[in-house]
Amino acid sequence: MKAAVLREVGKPLQIEDVQINKPGPHEVLIRTVAAGLCHSDLHFMEGSYPHPLPAVLGHESAGIVEQVGSEVRTVKVGDHVITCLSAYCGHCESCLTGHLSLCVSPDTKRGADEEPRLTTAAGPMIQFLNLSSFAEYMLIHEHACVAIRKDMPLDRAALIGCSVMTGVGAAMHTSSVRPGETVAVIGCGGVGLSAINGAAIAGAGRIIAIDTVAAKGNLAMEFGATDFIDASQTDAVKEVLEMTKGGVHHAFEAIGLSKTAEQAFNMLRRGGTANIIGMIPVGQSITLMGAAFLGEKKLQGSMMGSNRFPIDMPRLVDFYMNGKLKLDQMISQRIKLEQVNEGFADMKRGELARSVIMFTSNE
Repeated sequence: MKAAVLREVGKPLQIEDVQINKPGPHEVLIRTVAAGLCHSDLHFMEGSYPHPLPAVLGHESAGIVEQVGSEVRTVKVGDHVITCLSAYCGHCESCLTGHLSLCVSPDTKRGADEEPRLTTAAGPMIQFLNLSSFAEYMLIHEHACVAIRKDMPLDRAALIGCSVMTGVGAAMHTSSVRPGETVAVIGCGGVGLSAINGAAIAGAGRIIAIDTVAAKGNLAMEFGATDFIDASQTDAVKEVLEMTKGGVHHAFEAIGLSKTAEQAFNMLRRGGTANIIGMIPVGQSITLMGAAFLGEKKLQGSMMGSNRFPIDMPRLVDFYMNGKLKLDQMISQRIKLEQVNEGFADMKRGELARSVIMFTSNE
């Protein structure tokens, strides 16, 4: 099969022939239909986060089940599925206490004494974030995907696999936005727009979108924002504090920078919560005024929207089909696998919401 491989940090992805194994007892072989380009992939490509190489990248995807292992009970051949990087074992402390997105059990991976899921003529290929979806097929644990209704377009469904689940989940699960509360979202890319959308669905009374690209203002409004601040022209923290007469109940940082994480905390009202959704590069620190914590302000992380994805993702599909979840507007362009590097170049310019790879032979 064709796949996009990262062999060296800082270098473009290479389109190569990669061999994929057969499903083990709890594994599923999926024919990839669509895969979104996520900023997290770019972090690994540029070395902000270390990862063993060579690896097939990609982790935001949807497809159709081709084969299942002998013990698989969650999906069947022919099912349309969304994948999720937060594969869960189902029996560790995190899983049993309802925190599936925090599971790190090795049970969802193949052991060192087993054949690798992916190989090339030169040797084993590393699977990226349990998925490796920049490929024509994926071989994954059954607890890394969920079946969805077949009338859901799979290019839109792919977005739910990472950016949408991350943003919507951060608003609904991690921070528990309540009706009437005020929200600020820093960064209007795919994740930020989803946080805006999630806050709107949750009933937030005021949602302030913040970005340095003024053109994203109209898009943010389509997703549910009530206000937009062009951070390239003004002090966003000062603006938020003035607009809300003291700060917001919930702030979401959806870029992955120390500076904007600090801004998210500083625009809170007393008792407010700042959620760091973006991936701040390894080695960077956040500096806050200690006295601010006397106002019961909170700073917390969010892993994939604190999801219970087998439940959450089908519900998000229903939200889309009912017109509540905005996905059509998020896809800026559809590209071929061979255009993946151009897609990441477009991402770095900061003008797009999402590029989606369409595996046209698999539609």
